[in-house]
Amino acid sequence: MSGTPRDMPHPDVADLVLTDVLFALSDPSRLDIVRRLTEGPLEVAACRPVGGEIPKSTLSHHLKTLREAGVVRNTPHGRQRFISLRHEDLDSRFPGLLAAVLDRPRVEPRD
Repeated sequence: MSGTPRDMPHPDVADLVLTDVLFALSDPSRLDIVRRLTEGPLEVAACRPVGGEIPKSTLSHHLKTLREAGVVRNTPHGRQRFISLRHEDLDSRFPGLLAAVLDRPRVEPRD
């Protein structure tokens, strides 16, 4: 894993594991975060969640799962963090995976 003292650890491209990536993408909330990241990085303030639609603790858990699987990069920027999709890294390790997952229509969870 690579990282600087202020940066969180992220797996190197060679260390990405397909089952970890698929697990991270299997949750509808995490998949929604990844879909939003295809439009560009998200900014997360230290004191509030992105958009306020899910609790901060839940968002933190989802972002940690995505980061540890190597799906996103979490970069410090002052008191905020930028979350970006590791699209190129994932495509180089698992060609076509993100396109296949993200091209699927959204499936609403059943009650």
